[in-house]
Amino acid sequence: MSTQSIDRTRPRGDLRAAIASVRASRWTPLPIILTATFMVVLDFFIVNVALPAMQSELHASAGSVEWVVAGYALTSAVLLIAASRLGDRFGRRRLFTLGLTVFTVGSAGCGIAPNATLLVVARLLQGVGAAMLMPNVLALIGALYDGPDRLRALSAYGMAMGLAAVGGQLLGGVLLAANPAGLGWRTVFLINLPIGAGALALTRLVPESRAPHGGRVDVAGTALATAAVTAIVLPLVEGQAHGWPLWTWVSLGLAPLLVGAFVVQQRRLAAAGGDPLLAPGLFASRAFTAGLVGQLVFWCGQASFFLVLALYLQQGRGMSALHSGLVFTILAVAYLATSLRAPALTAVHGRSVLAVGALALATGHALLVGTVLLVGDGGSVLALTPGLIFVGAGMGLGITPLATLVMNSAPAEHVGSVSGVLATAQNVGNAIGVAGIGAIFYGALHHGFAVAFERGVGTLAVVLLVVAALTRLLPGRVR
Repeated sequence: MSTQSIDRTRPRGDLRAAIASVRASRWTPLPIILTATFMVVLDFFIVNVALPAMQSELHASAGSVEWVVAGYALTSAVLLIAASRLGDRFGRRRLFTLGLTVFTVGSAGCGIAPNATLLVVARLLQGVGAAMLMPNVLALIGALYDGPDRLRALSAYGMAMGLAAVGGQLLGGVLLAANPAGLGWRTVFLINLPIGAGALALTRLVPESRAPHGGRVDVAGTALATAAVTAIVLPLVEGQAHGWPLWTWVSLGLAPLLVGAFVVQQRRLAAAGGDPLLAPGLFASRAFTAGLVGQLVFWCGQASFFLVLALYLQQGRGMSALHSGLVFTILAVAYLATSLRAPALTAVHGRSVLAVGALALATGHALLVGTVLLVGDGGSVLALTPGLIFVGAGMGLGITPLATLVMNSAPAEHVGSVSGVLATAQNVGNAIGVAGIGAIFYGALHHGFAVAFERGVGTLAVVLLVVAALTRLLPGRVR
């Protein structure tokens, strides 16, 4: 419905009310799809605080516990591109609803799992649901909103992701401390059930959308893309824990060959007039290519930072999950403050906002390194406040502008594919970051947690400088 279809013979007051009603109805779907976004990102982080309790109660091996984290990251990463393409073809709301159903069922399975094996299986199922949800959330935003409204919607999307990431540690600590009904660690999964059920009941309010020319699903391209992402992500999430056995290096060596085969197949299909999974012409756009690399590099520094900060606070300083979670609220407040302003700033200043965000993040990491050099594993934790504020503020100025600049430059017929590739880059970046920074952190751990934290976070400061440099290749202004 558009405002042009409103009866102009109505009294002016009624007309204004009708216009307001139309505008309000446009925003009805957003909280529904962002609720799912919040749950998916939250479950990537909240599980960390519950791992010791899980292992103890289920008598699980270290390998099983690692798969609780790795399995979710793996399935959610490798299926993203396929899910985005299926959404283009069969309906984004349909895939979103199916993904939300699978994710909620997987959460229930995790919450009632009687042993470690079934917990891992349910966690893999959660990842499948997450893969269906995330690219179609971005595609729905791109289809439902344009102009300033899209900026506002993407800002809300970035805020949901950021708050879920920085709030996961606190919420997990609160749930474990409260221990409702004596459920212990199971509450970190069971909390998804009422939220997921409520969102599912409201999905009918989300308009359906498809790509203008959905075409057939590119089965060969989907298979090659999935194999390539698996070859990259699987050894990264498993290699560190198992001492980088031969198969991890073989897998990483195969990844470029699979990517090359995917590129060749996509070009041939496009030249033959087919409907490729990812239109090769997109890579002719500097905004898309630079944005994709920027997304990958930027997210290398997100999950990895939260991991090493949590380890430093809980194991290095001996803080409880709840108390370390309270430290994360410093990040959350700073993130909230800047992310609220990010869309308006991006509309006016374009890529400069992202550059400032990346530099703020790098500054925050540098301040944290300097602080830990001075206080080590002791002293007041409040000394970390300036660095944490800069990190939170940088996140708020980085997440939304990056997604906005890339999505805004995508043609309407490719918004689903672009959203899938961006979501894949985000997950793969998280996996690379956790593997790389984790290797640096654990490699220096024999020197103590303070030194390990300094080296890991110091590396992240350099990574964020790369993101700041890449912003020069992005569009100067939002169209």
